[in-house]
Amino acid sequence: MAILFPSLPSTFSPIKGMSPVSMHCLGASTPESWPSEEAPVPSATVPRGPVSEMKAMPWNWTCLLSHLLMVGMGSSTLLPRQPPPVSQKRSFVTFRGEPAEGFNHLVVDERTGHIYLGAVNRIYKLSSDLKVLVTHQTGPDEDNPKCYPPRIVQTCNEPLTTTNNVNKMLLIDYKENRLIACGSLYQGICKLLRLEDLFKLGEPFHKKEHYLSGVNESGSVFGVIVSYSNLDDKLFIATAVDGKPEYFPTISSRKLTKNSEADGMFAYVFHDEFVASMIKIPSDTFTVIPDFDIYYVYGFSSGNFVYFLTLQPEMVSPPGSTTKEQVYTSKLVRLCKEDTAFNSYVEVPIGCERGGVEYRLLQAAYLSKAGAVLARTLGVRPEDDLLFTVFSKGQKRKMKSLDESALCIFILKQINDRIKERLQSCYRGEGTLDLAWLKVKDIPCSSALLTIDDNFCGLDMNAPLGVSEMVRGIPVFTEDRDRMTSVIAYVYKNHSLAFVGTKSGKLKKVGMRCRRFGYCEGNLSPPG
Repeated sequence: MAILFPSLPSTFSPIKGMSPVSMHCLGASTPESWPSEEAPVPSATVPRGPVSEMKAMPWNWTCLLSHLLMVGMGSSTLLPRQPPPVSQKRSFVTFRGEPAEGFNHLVVDERTGHIYLGAVNRIYKLSSDLKVLVTHQTGPDEDNPKCYPPRIVQTCNEPLTTTNNVNKMLLIDYKENRLIACGSLYQGICKLLRLEDLFKLGEPFHKKEHYLSGVNESGSVFGVIVSYSNLDDKLFIATAVDGKPEYFPTISSRKLTKNSEADGMFAYVFHDEFVASMIKIPSDTFTVIPDFDIYYVYGFSSGNFVYFLTLQPEMVSPPGSTTKEQVYTSKLVRLCKEDTAFNSYVEVPIGCERGGVEYRLLQAAYLSKAGAVLARTLGVRPEDDLLFTVFSKGQKRKMKSLDESALCIFILKQINDRIKERLQSCYRGEGTLDLAWLKVKDIPCSSALLTIDDNFCGLDMNAPLGVSEMVRGIPVFTEDRDRMTSVIAYVYKNHSLAFVGTKSGKLKKVGMRCRRFGYCEGNLSPPG
């Protein structure tokens, strides 16, 4: 696999007032000189198989290319507004991994511009111009996914084979200057690596809390770090469990200790005989939907909450039918950062519709700000959070989605207002908890006299809670042939711009123009 990067002119200088990087893609900053029309992404050999099929990776080609172009473009003459003539060739700096090696995740140090790549069997540290600075080997090794605990803890009677270590999560812990790199070997244990030289600071593996996920697909785990000035940080982990709910909670909060070798690293923030900082999928859920799992597409924090965007299978009866069929529903999950018992767990279905076509299968998402121009139309503040999302048509196909897709935006405050309304009605004793997979669908809400404000974090009643009514996003742009699979967004000169990647490897820049609330349109030329 190769990464391609435009060669820089000798007069290159960073864009004034812009940090060299801002993505985990972390929050993009892209110069005005980005090509204004649909342009093919410089290609690399994408590996076949499960890793390349995952559309919910924490990074993707759009994410990677956007960062690399962003870091490299300081001169408006580097990439003109109009596409160059066909005869004109651009030169690229190229980074190639080992043969048959796939890249899984990418994070960028927003302070230095250094790029960290999580690959199969390796972690790379690259300079901003793609020079290899350090590598750290993570595999392969002898393993068997049925070995629980893994063989490095106790002898396993299952046959062992040489197994690749697929990077499943890559996060920068800025407070302690370390990289958290979690793989597929040994039930998903993690390494803590020093940012400077990828020296291994710790590798906890001797407790069950150290095994984060047994799923081998690279996009199965999402992590969100919540940082504190005078306390140890928290790590919220969300993962598919692959039919092993007894081993892995689907969502949990863990301790990030200052000492990378501390015994309490990755321990649950709270755990006693009855309550813990986690939610597990009940085993009898699998009797209703044998292949049930929660597939996490994106995660972020905002204000007092942590959010995850998910795909979940459900059994529904089509109109006029008495039999049930399995569909997938996109849902947003919200938790309070300070909720150690997870009483604040709420999930709400999300989707998008345009021209009578329902787009319900979430492909990708990205959190950005509204910007002054879009904010005026939407009736929000420029600094308010917007969720830019990509959905494909329908609900029935997860891995082989239809090519029809839509770019939609959600105002995060509106989602939170809908959750608050649901909490208030439930605490008035109206309705049921309505979460089928947690076996609390038909449990009635209990009445209680209390005030529920924007930051309410739940009690040991009426929890966890589901919102039944779907929150609909604002459709911006649709694509019928080349499915959109990824998205990033940022504000430039008060205008909100989105960049979407497609199934065929193209990158599109979409400017947001809204004529009135609830109706927006995207165009492939930047506004202004």
